Amino acid sequence: MLDKMIFGRYVPANSVMHRMDPRAKLLLVFFFVCIVFLANNLVTYSLLGLVTLGIILLSKIKIRFLISGLKPVLLLIIFTFLVHILFTKEGEVLYQLGWLEIYEGGLRQGIFISLRFTFLILVTSLLTLTTTPISITDGMEELLNPLKKWKVPVHELALMMSIALRFIPTLMEETDKIMKAQIARGVDFSSGPIKNRIKAIVPLLVPLFVSAFKRAEELATAMEARGYQGGEGRTKYRQLHWGMIDSLCMIGLVILTGVLVLLRS
Repeated sequence: MLDKMIFGRYVPANSVMHRMDPRAKLLLVFFFVCIVFLANNLVTYSLLGLVTLGIILLSKIKIRFLISGLKPVLLLIIFTFLVHILFTKEGEVLYQLGWLEIYEGGLRQGIFISLRFTFLILVTSLLTLTTTPISITDGMEELLNPLKKWKVPVHELALMMSIALRFIPTLMEETDKIMKAQIARGVDFSSGPIKNRIKAIVPLLVPLFVSAFKRAEELATAMEARGYQGGEGRTKYRQLHWGMIDSLCMIGLVILTGVLVLLRS
């Protein structure tokens, strides 16, 4: 399941999303994460679903690939759904069996919150799937440039965030390799009591941390060997260009925000 993690990966393609300015994509994702919380009824969630589907189609990323990427976080979505069903006591009682009572409000909230998680994961994943780590770094640095007036190390912050995004799939692959190696030696991660499963995961963390620190040291050595000394005086080979499609997408986001506000019940 770990090898299906899509967050942090880049899939090259020739699509509208791939050609957009990384600054526009970062702004769109940031504001989309904010406006998702404006949805509170069937109409607004349906609208967000259509917008998310439109973004996926514009990216030319296969829907099956994105759905498979949801599997690593599927347990979190199911857990959120069950928590709302069991503990939200609003509306009419739909089902009752002993202490178990399922309310109409709990079912509605469970579905809505699960959809909210799904939209957030899909849209944020599309950012890394359609943008190279270098472009993300450049976009973050340009957006954070005003903070340089207050002596904020903008270039270093953008570089750290970009490296963190880039290393997510790498660490997932490393975790998968270590798990397979330990399974081959008789470790059981999928059966038995939860207590035993937790104990089996603990030995997994030690080689994973060792591997992560080793990769970090190799990256630092490579950067030092290439004369990296921060962002001061550095020039950029790739220049960012804000196009018409970027402006249209920002206008569309503003319109979407207004519509969501009007449709809130």
